[in-house]
Amino acid sequence: MSLSFPVPRRRFLAAGSVGLLAPVLLGADGRTSGVPTGRFRRRSVPGGMFTLGVASGDPLPDGVVLWTRLAPRPLEPGGGMPDEPVAVRWEIAHDERFRRSVRSGVRVARPAAAHTVHVDVRGLRPAATYYYRFVVAGQVSAVGRTRTAPAAGSSPASLRFATASCQNWQDGFYTAYRSMADAELDFVAFLGDYVYEAVGGPTRLRDHVGAGQPYTLDEYRIRHAQYRTDPDLAGMHAAAPWIVSIDDHDVDDNWAGEWPADPALVEPVPFAARKAAALRAYAEHLPMRTGPGGRMYRRLGFGDLATLHVLDTRSYRSMQPRSLRAASQPARTMTGAEQERWLVRGLAGSGARWNLLANQVMMAATEGSRRNFDAWDGYRAQRRRLLEFLATGAVANPVVLTGDQHATWVSDLRPDFGDVSSPVVAAEFVGTSITSGGDADPAAIAEFHREHDPEFARNPHFAYCDNRRGYLLGELTRSELRVRLQVVDTVRSPAATTTRTAATFVVSDGRPGVAATES
Repeated sequence: MSLSFPVPRRRFLAAGSVGLLAPVLLGADGRTSGVPTGRFRRRSVPGGMFTLGVASGDPLPDGVVLWTRLAPRPLEPGGGMPDEPVAVRWEIAHDERFRRSVRSGVRVARPAAAHTVHVDVRGLRPAATYYYRFVVAGQVSAVGRTRTAPAAGSSPASLRFATASCQNWQDGFYTAYRSMADAELDFVAFLGDYVYEAVGGPTRLRDHVGAGQPYTLDEYRIRHAQYRTDPDLAGMHAAAPWIVSIDDHDVDDNWAGEWPADPALVEPVPFAARKAAALRAYAEHLPMRTGPGGRMYRRLGFGDLATLHVLDTRSYRSMQPRSLRAASQPARTMTGAEQERWLVRGLAGSGARWNLLANQVMMAATEGSRRNFDAWDGYRAQRRRLLEFLATGAVANPVVLTGDQHATWVSDLRPDFGDVSSPVVAAEFVGTSITSGGDADPAAIAEFHREHDPEFARNPHFAYCDNRRGYLLGELTRSELRVRLQVVDTVRSPAATTTRTAATFVVSDGRPGVAATES
């Protein structure tokens, strides 16, 4: 299938003839540039291999991860590819026409990895914009734009980013990504629920492939491939580097550590096998670096302006509690002890003016009748330890960026949410969903406020709440972080829609918490 990327022509040009590029065919031996090339068996390859577009992620001052997958029939097991390795040429250049080439090489796409390609390109200039593409046997991919991070010792004046989360295919179309693609971002922080495992309800707008939930590696691969066929999502991946983190629906709703949401439920496969399949497919399909054992929490720096601490609040957590007493147990952990130590050490030693936490579930408390024990409300002792540490002043300008809620919640964070005299130590921006929850029409908005306004009133640390679909756009300078809530009129149609700024929030340098809100 051919994708039409909704990205401005001035930045992304569909490649035509590959001209002087040598054909790259099936099978290889020998080694060139660290990857097999050698003599190729002259065997034909399928047409239309770049149906899933291109992507980049995890930017460093000297490098970035480039991604694609060869899949002429992406909604079938194996993606329609032969069960053989394919050598793929990658190129990166200063310009979108590739007249000023910077680096190139060959990487082998293997059946064992669903013919995905990850290239961790190094030797690039810091704070620079690049263009990249892939070529196989005369077939050329879409062109992607990426950007490296500022140098470690530099003092950049600004940083522009977006946060997104919760993009249930069944609930709507990814129209919000169209305006995001025009924003000239340094990065996108995707905060969880990239795919959904759930079976859709009666109001779903489009169906997942398959009769039910995914359990096997092939099924999770098809689920990821289906999402990547959306032209707006593909266009946004081609527009900027992504920094992704995982949440529950990427595997199983409300899973925790080694346990599914309901351990008593008999599933088609053991949860350990299902989780392994989901995490493998996730890592295959996203442009990210993982640590030892597939570790997904990591840290990225942007000069001395900002450090982004990417959390994993699923893989190491204790099971969710069922009572307030259990939620307050000191041993209950959201991150696991090793990640907690990693976070505290990294916050204390970052040296950056701003410290951003890419977090998956709400950190602010909801004191009253509506507690969400799947969020940090269920892990109160660790949350208090973290917020008391922030209260020491050892961390400059901490800001928590969160997903999960399918709504926008903006709040101040305090070690003791029940005490208004407890110091404000950070701000939290919970971004709304791209599609999950569907359109927020006037009736849905009214119902949301009937349900949540009483909680909002009982929790003075909250500054704003809203349940329209969209994303957060962050503009960070040395003096302030300005966050704009960008909402779309509808996700019910792939046709053109309007994106507007619904509210703006400001955090000032040296003043923890939300300094101003403009609606």
